[in-house]
Amino acid sequence: MNTNSFDFQKESESEGAEEVYSKAVRAGRRTYFFDVKATRNDDYYITITESRKKTGRDGNFTFEKHKVYLYKEDFCKFAEGFEEAVGYVKTHKPDFFNPDGTAVGFVPRPLSLEEEFERL
Repeated sequence: MNTNSFDFQKESESEGAEEVYSKAVRAGRRTYFFDVKATRNDDYYITITESRKKTGRDGNFTFEKHKVYLYKEDFCKFAEGFEEAVGYVKTHKPDFFNPDGTAVGFVPRPLSLEEEFERL
C-alpha cells in the first residue's frame, strides 16, 4: 500500500466480523493495533497487527503489516506466555525498565481532565 500521508487506516478483514474494540499503540516507526472482533455467533477474537512504516527510494511511504489472530480459547495461555516473557526480560535486563515498571523510553499519554480529577 503506497501513500504519501502517514495513514494508519486498517484494511477490511473478514466479512461479517464486527469490530467491538480497537487500541492503537504507536511505537516509533511501528504501530500495533489490538482489535477485538465479534463473529456472527458473537464469539470474540483478537487481531494483533504490527504496521511498520517504510520509506522507499522514491520518498513514498509503504506500510509492511504482520498480523496474528488470537482466538478465545488461547487468550489465557497467550497472556500467561506474554507476561512470563516480559517478566524474564525484567529480571535479566532490569535496565530496560524504569523503577515504576514502565519500559525505558515509554512516554505516557497525558491524562484527561476527568482522569486527573479521579486521581485526586
